Amino acid sequence: MSKLVVASIGPASSVQDGGRHGAQRYGLTPSGAMDKLSLAAANCLVGNELLAAAVEIGPFGATFTAREGAVRVALSGAQRSAGVAGRAAALDASMTLADGETLTLGFAKGGAFSYLAIEGGIAGEPMFGSLAVNARTGLGSPYPRPLQAGDEFTVKPASGAAERRIELPPATQGPIRVLLGPQDDEFSDAAKALFLESEWKISATSDRMGYRLEGPVIKHLHGHNIVTDGTVDGSIQVPGNGAPIVLMSDRGTSGGYPKIATVITADFGRFAQTPAGTGFRFKAVTMAEAQAEAKAFAALLRSLPDRLRAAENFDLNIEALQDANVAGSAVSAVDAGTWHANSADTFAQY
Repeated sequence: MSKLVVASIGPASSVQDGGRHGAQRYGLTPSGAMDKLSLAAANCLVGNELLAAAVEIGPFGATFTAREGAVRVALSGAQRSAGVAGRAAALDASMTLADGETLTLGFAKGGAFSYLAIEGGIAGEPMFGSLAVNARTGLGSPYPRPLQAGDEFTVKPASGAAERRIELPPATQGPIRVLLGPQDDEFSDAAKALFLESEWKISATSDRMGYRLEGPVIKHLHGHNIVTDGTVDGSIQVPGNGAPIVLMSDRGTSGGYPKIATVITADFGRFAQTPAGTGFRFKAVTMAEAQAEAKAFAALLRSLPDRLRAAENFDLNIEALQDANVAGSAVSAVDAGTWHANSADTFAQY
């Protein structure tokens, strides 16, 4: 067996899969990946079950080192720089780390989470049918907490299979689509219009349990307490202070605040990837539209194996590129003699 060692990693990173289902009636939250499409894409690239456990990497950087043999992995999700031994590594593609090589990942750009799938999967003891980590409850395996430097995964040696890439459809743009309710009658028409017409931002205090929204105050008609009832991923509660909270993968299974709307299934992952401080809006859709989009999303997941392609083989040496003068005739800001150097020769080429 080989090992993949976590050399360094930021907060908000843990093992996640498709979640644990069937026990919410006992108060057990599903947890699971915040962005299931990216999880499925990464797993598909290395031949795993689509919603098998992988490493969910938060907005900060991370490094992983192969030990005791080669390890084959794939990365999908938020854009970020990635490199192996001075070579650029591609997103949405598989790669093999030779024994001793380190995969280095930078900060997320324009997203929040990336998924590192390991060929052969992550070994662990399922808890209620899942390895998904919920740090608050101590559930998950092999580490029932956020990952930290020194953690290691015992994995199957790299198979030597040809590397692959996956062609994903362009990301959906525009407002985050929601279905109003189930307690939208606890808010006036003016309050609902304010909710839908305003720009919102995700607070930096958000986490996997809930995304706190920054924007206008949404006032209740009859107070902020209701008889506690069930919640789902994407439920948008409005507590007493009028600042909505979108319930995420580590949410509780019930709550006592009115829910003005619910993020539709097809947009949940896109919403989860929204960086803190980035402005966005909501758009109300009908139940029929939400169901149609959910079916289309499920069909997209099923289509992932058909979207695999052979990876183009190119070696881009990052260190050499940094040393190269790719700008052509370089000038020095502190040397006036270079400002117009060879200008006649330069323009004579065109």
